[in-house]
Amino acid sequence: MKKPEHISKNKRRSFAKLLVFKVMKAQVEQKLASKKINPTAMRILVLELLLQQNSAVSLSDIEKGLETADRITIYRTLKTFEQNGLIHCIEDGTGTPKYALCVEDCTTHEHHDMHVHFYCNSCKETFCLPDHKIPAITLPLGFAPAEMNLVVKGICEKCEQ
Repeated sequence: MKKPEHISKNKRRSFAKLLVFKVMKAQVEQKLASKKINPTAMRILVLELLLQQNSAVSLSDIEKGLETADRITIYRTLKTFEQNGLIHCIEDGTGTPKYALCVEDCTTHEHHDMHVHFYCNSCKETFCLPDHKIPAITLPLGFAPAEMNLVVKGICEKCEQ
């Protein structure tokens, strides 16, 4: 099919970007709906930002990425995401909680993100290592685990180069 000559290259590019945006927005809304989370504008923005990350991010990082957003609204959004099994919170020893997307089978009642996290001493980023599971630990009689977190600290592959 021949492209119409009257549509400029810039308009075609703009249309393509708009199409990609609409598809991504629909995917984000579907991901929220699958976790029974109402897709408000703020929740969509926060999830879009989280989907673009290569490492875990703090509340401050998200706040910087969404310049006009209110800190308390972002915090409530993160708590809603965590309670519904969309993200998990990582305590990496820095005193600042970090957040990352969960694996698909996390639910409101149970997180299945029993993987190792890596904190880079150089770039200060925290990474999920989902292929490296936390080994099962047998506790003494009378001890009941509530949560488990394993953080390995060192130098990431990007900083090692």
